[in-house]
Amino acid sequence: MAQIKVCVVEDLKEIRDGIISLLTLDDRFEVLCGYENAEIATEELPAWQPDIVIMDINLPGMTGIECIKKVKAICPNTQFIMFTIYEDDEKVFEALSAGASGYLLKKTPVGKIVDALAELYEGGSPMSTQIARKVIQSLQKQNETAQESKLLTNKEHETLRFLSQGYLYKEIAVKLNISISTVKKHLHSVYQKLHVNNRTEAINKIYHN
Repeated sequence: MAQIKVCVVEDLKEIRDGIISLLTLDDRFEVLCGYENAEIATEELPAWQPDIVIMDINLPGMTGIECIKKVKAICPNTQFIMFTIYEDDEKVFEALSAGASGYLLKKTPVGKIVDALAELYEGGSPMSTQIARKVIQSLQKQNETAQESKLLTNKEHETLRFLSQGYLYKEIAVKLNISISTVKKHLHSVYQKLHVNNRTEAINKIYHN
């Protein structure tokens, strides 16, 4: 079986050397190169065409996410796995959207890191359990919002949309050719259907989820 060719992009030498040493001890892997910043990695990774790149997010200068965006198109067969301390939703989804296929936290046990790389190579999408839960919760929330959004009538949607754009009740009434009291009725119905108490909660639920 051919060895899995890996490159590591990590600015902290201790962590970078630790990963390289870990993989060097495993016959399944061949470590091609280690980089301390994304700029050099962006230039040199296309020449290596590795099977897997272990990528930190918080690098000096260009971030790991920006690096993936630049390299992904030139290395279509390379898979990227994030190796980071960041657990916040924004970083997770930004990395996955950029093209990462896996997401591990740096507190992941050593044995699981190696298993995750093998899983990634075999077509899986390994993630730390905390990250996997965030992804699932986000998808569930999106589905819940989509279902609730379907409950609104077209006029209720239009009323809420104009409200989210900063229009006053009287301006919305003019735009929709209805009375101000009808605007208020539409919004009252929206609040009931979405189980919210005010316009801010309604707008956040539909447009900012």
